[in-house]
Amino acid sequence: MLTITQELHDRIVAHARADHPDEACGVVAGPVGSGRPERFIPMLNAARSPTFYEFDSKDLLKLYREMDDNDEEPVIVYHSHTATEAHPSRTDIALASEPGAHYVLVSTADTDGLGDFQFRSFRIVDGEVTEEEIKVVEAY
Repeated sequence: MLTITQELHDRIVAHARADHPDEACGVVAGPVGSGRPERFIPMLNAARSPTFYEFDSKDLLKLYREMDDNDEEPVIVYHSHTATEAHPSRTDIALASEPGAHYVLVSTADTDGLGDFQFRSFRIVDGEVTEEEIKVVEAY
């Protein structure tokens, strides 16, 4: 299960909406081994595409060095889908390289009639996708 604060949830959704019609992407880092998302890090979609996201390699290297210096790890890797439901695509699954991370997808399209976004979390390990429950809290 992913436990996330309302503030972080809202910031991820706001980033997805702001970058629409392109896919948004980013990371939420947390203390190593805690599983607790704390530091919101919106990234630039280097692909600038409505159907694909890509972290800029220099930005990603800088981020990993920063997390290493702060004893952090990526707790959440997030991105948006602009025209499809919030579910990992084949490309998303193939590129998932953080087996300990929660992969959060936000859809900025109304694909289910429930509103203009979906917020879902998945574990992706060795190509296996498992959706998980999300618990939104005011604070940890």
